[in-house]
Amino acid sequence: MFSKKPANPTRPAPASNSMAGSNSSSTFSVIGSDVKIKGDVEASADLHVDGSIEGDIKCSSLVQGETSQITGGVVAETARLAGKVDGSIRARELVVLRSAQIHGDVQYEALTIEQGAQVDGRFAHGTKANEAVAGLKKPAPQPSGDQPKGDDGEPKLGLVN
Repeated sequence: MFSKKPANPTRPAPASNSMAGSNSSSTFSVIGSDVKIKGDVEASADLHVDGSIEGDIKCSSLVQGETSQITGGVVAETARLAGKVDGSIRARELVVLRSAQIHGDVQYEALTIEQGAQVDGRFAHGTKANEAVAGLKKPAPQPSGDQPKGDDGEPKLGLVN
């Protein structure tokens, strides 16, 4: 501390981070525990959610932390859920951890549920989950038929009493 050594002695370069040094395109985004989002979230990368999201989520891979809360639908290639989800889930590979609380329907191809997890909804295996995940990679088909259209050509929605 009080020596006469230079302030910045020469040190060997630290080993490079395997993610930073690799040429792969695997990246991830983190939504921290102090973040609250109102609106839909769409990510081409992997997504780690510790915060709160009020809206739908579409991503290639979702990891949800124990303190996280999602109110909306989830569509992902793979999902690992540990927090609370109020909404439907569609994933090719789904892992529900013991701390998870799911209130909604679940569509999957491969499913793992740890003992103690709470799921209140219906399960559907197979093609519906595959179709949903495939929708991540290509645009949704345009609706056709005898729907009423507004002045701008967009489908018009009406309220039913």
